[in-house]
Amino acid sequence: MNAISLKIIAGTLVMLAVAGCTPTEEKKEAGAAPQSALQTVLQRGTLRVGDCLSFAPFGFYDKDGNPDGYDVDLAKALAKEMGVKLEMVNTTSANRIPNLQTNKVDVVFCNFTRNLERAKEIGFTNPYVVASEAMLVRKESGIKSAHDMAGKTIATVKGSTNGDEVRSMGIDVKIQEYDSSQAAILAVKQGQADAMIEDNNFLAYQAKLDPTLAVTNEALVPLEYNAFGVKQGDQAWLNYLNEFLFEINASGENARLYQKWFGDKPRYPLNPQF
Repeated sequence: MNAISLKIIAGTLVMLAVAGCTPTEEKKEAGAAPQSALQTVLQRGTLRVGDCLSFAPFGFYDKDGNPDGYDVDLAKALAKEMGVKLEMVNTTSANRIPNLQTNKVDVVFCNFTRNLERAKEIGFTNPYVVASEAMLVRKESGIKSAHDMAGKTIATVKGSTNGDEVRSMGIDVKIQEYDSSQAAILAVKQGQADAMIEDNNFLAYQAKLDPTLAVTNEALVPLEYNAFGVKQGDQAWLNYLNEFLFEINASGENARLYQKWFGDKPRYPLNPQF
């Protein structure tokens, strides 16, 4: 075998060796776990919390244009524990999940009820507040319960399933969707809708602000356990947030914040009673 043949064979073996190892290295890189939002937040120095800032007293803008409310106070406590700055990102019911999936926020509060359908797309922490659902109506309307709603209109927020509860009771109602909770409340006040279905905590606050409104004394659905929403698959971030909730609940700080904003102690225990 001459020298030229030996060089060709040697070159071929080198090419095969490179071709054989490159895919393995690429697979290793492709299979590497993405960095947790926990590390990202700490490195960035800013916590981005998605919150519905048109949903007082959970979230709203104060007279100076700054975010305020029950959820905002919890977000401030979380940012303080992490030693980072807080950025509140105004969010709607409809874009809560997309904002998590596209990394526009690190976590979403925004009256997020845990359920199996949403859990197919995102992760949930342990609950931080519990509620049922009732209806906000005008006092003069004569509406006392969902059974008085036949042929009437219910205002709901886009992205929610609140009106379906009444329909599931076999009551024929018209559902009108609005972009925000405030728009739905205004529709009730102005007679464009006969009722609004929402978290009873939120509705009690609205009736307190406007004495012409009343909240029906009923539970349209089983208790709802509201939690923080996170991007699916980030167990380290989920663990950290659950520990934060454990500590803020055990210390009594969460209950204190609830009473600050709703004027009463939490009505339901955070842990379901089986």
